[in-house]
Amino acid sequence: MLLEGEMGTVALSGEISNLATPGSGHWYFSLKDQQSQLRCAMFRGNNRSVAFRPKNGDQVLIVGKVTLYEPRGDYQLVAQTMAPAGEGLLKQQYEALKQRLGAEGLFDAQRKQALPSHPVRIGIISSPTGAALHDILSVLARRAPHLQVIIYPSQVQGDMATPQLISALELANRRDETDVLILARGGGSLEDLWCFNDERLIRAIAASHLPVVSAVGHEVDITLSDLVADLRAPTPSAAAELISRDTDTQQQQYQQWQQRLQQAQRRYLLQSSHRLTRLSARLQLQHPRQQLQQQAQQLDQLQARLQRALHQRLTQAQQRLGNARLRLQHQHPAQGLQSRQLALNGLQLRLSNQLKTRLDRSAHQLALAGSRLNAISPLATLARGYSITQHGAQVITHASQLKAGDTLRTRLAKGEVLSQVVSVSEV
Repeated sequence: MLLEGEMGTVALSGEISNLATPGSGHWYFSLKDQQSQLRCAMFRGNNRSVAFRPKNGDQVLIVGKVTLYEPRGDYQLVAQTMAPAGEGLLKQQYEALKQRLGAEGLFDAQRKQALPSHPVRIGIISSPTGAALHDILSVLARRAPHLQVIIYPSQVQGDMATPQLISALELANRRDETDVLILARGGGSLEDLWCFNDERLIRAIAASHLPVVSAVGHEVDITLSDLVADLRAPTPSAAAELISRDTDTQQQQYQQWQQRLQQAQRRYLLQSSHRLTRLSARLQLQHPRQQLQQQAQQLDQLQARLQRALHQRLTQAQQRLGNARLRLQHQHPAQGLQSRQLALNGLQLRLSNQLKTRLDRSAHQLALAGSRLNAISPLATLARGYSITQHGAQVITHASQLKAGDTLRTRLAKGEVLSQVVSVSEV
C-alpha cells in the first residue's frame, strides 16, 4: 500500500536488459544504470502505443507507477509510456572503445599472426563446464583426434571473468606449450559477453605471442576480442573446424592417393589380362616345347625384373627410413635439451667470471678507499709524533684557553697522558 499509494507516478531513464516478449503481448524487462537495476513490466494495452520496438541495450525514458508483484515478493515498475533516450550505455561504451583502440592500430590486419599450418597442441581458454568447450572437444575428437588439447579454465561471465581470462592468457604465453589458443564462450546477451569487450583483455590478446582464435558467442555476436584476435570464428565449433582444416586436407589427399593406387592396380590387372590372352593365343599356334622355352625365358626376365624392382623398392624404403630417422634425431628433444644445457653452462660460466671480476674490482676499490681514508685519519697524524690535548671535552688549540691548575688529557698515538698546567704563556 505504501509503494502503490504514496510513490505516485515516476519517470526513470536507463538501459533495457533481459527483455522478454511472450505470446501474451506483454513486455518484461529490467531497467538499469551503472549502480542498480529495477524490474519492469509494460502490459499490452500500454505497449501498443510505443512507436519503436525496444531491444536489449536501448536507452529509454519510462513513465509509470511502482507496484508490488505479490507472487514473487518483488517490487517493480509498471510502465505506462516508453520513449527512446539515445543508444544503450553499453553500446555507447562499446563504440567509443572500439574507435579508440582501432585508432591505436590494435585491430589492423598487418599485426595479426598466421595460424600454424600443422598444429600439434591446442590451448583452450574457456569455462570448464560450458557448452562451448564441449563443442570444441567434440569437433576435434571427430576431425583431428591426434591433436593434443590443454585447457586453461576461466570464468567467462561476471566481474571475475576479465581478470581470470587475462591470467589464463598470460599463463599460456608463459608456459609456451601450445601452437595456438582458442578463446571460447557460448552465446548470450551484450551484458553476458561484456567481459570480452574489456580494454584490459583486448590489450592482453594483442600482446600474446601465441596466435589467438576468438570464438565468442554466436555468429551475430561481435566483440572487441573478435576484432583484436588473429582470427575470428563465428562459433566455438567453427573455431575447432578451422584449426583442424589441414587434417581434412590430408585426409582428402590420402583418399586421392588411394584412388590413384586402385586405378593403377586395375590398369595393371587389365594389361596383365591382355598379355595373358595374347600368350594363350601364341601357345595354341606354337609347339608346346617352344612355348615352354619362351615362357622359361620370359620367366627368367620377369624374375630378374622382379629382383631389380624389389631391390629398388628396398633401397628406396631404406633411404626413406634413413631420412625419417635423421629427421627424428634432429627433432628429438634430447638435441634441444643438450644445446640448451650447453647454453646454460656457458651462461653460468660467464656469470661466474663476471662475478669474480666484479668482486676483484670491488676489493681493489675498497683497498684504495681504505688507503685514502687512512691517509687522512687523525690516527695516522698521531703516529707521526703529533698529539691531541683536551681540557674536558674542549680541544686545546691556544694557550688562552687554559689557566694554571687545569688538568689536561693528551692523546698520543698509543695511550694517553694526564698533566696539570703550572703556568700559561700566550707568547
